[in-house]
Amino acid sequence: MTAELTYKIAKCCHPQENDPITGYFKEDGTIAVHHTTCNAVQGLRPERLLAVAWDEIQATENSADSVTIAPEFNEIDETDYFILKHHQEFGMDYSIVVAEALRIPLEEMHQRHRKLRALGGLKRVEGRIIHYRKNIVKGKWIKHRNHTYYELTPEGKTWILAFENKQVASET
Repeated sequence: MTAELTYKIAKCCHPQENDPITGYFKEDGTIAVHHTTCNAVQGLRPERLLAVAWDEIQATENSADSVTIAPEFNEIDETDYFILKHHQEFGMDYSIVVAEALRIPLEEMHQRHRKLRALGGLKRVEGRIIHYRKNIVKGKWIKHRNHTYYELTPEGKTWILAFENKQVASET
């Protein structure tokens, strides 16, 4: 099985189709596509630079367009997107922290977490040992007991991409 490459057009130089481009393999596994004359490329690690072609990027975009999105996606609103995005960026977390980070009332956060779990975008993390949050108690591990932790599912990742693509399409 081959992994599907994800290309993202760099916001610093916005290369256009048929511009000369170069790719940069990022730590998250995506390839940032820069114009070859972009100043940002000069400061990047040379061992991560890749030769890329527009036809590769277009082929990937066309195959990404053919991904079927579950009908549950239609029940996702912008606040749900931000919750899913939080879990994508920070990993597993519990309602209190997400509610504080996104400034959502706690009861609403509990309801949204339950909704996203029922739809299949999040899954509940069963009891396991987790690391204390950064800057609270350094190097200490705890058993999660009193909070219900959630993490993103593959379906939730698909919804994030679909939501972002929908937003871009509505702007153009």
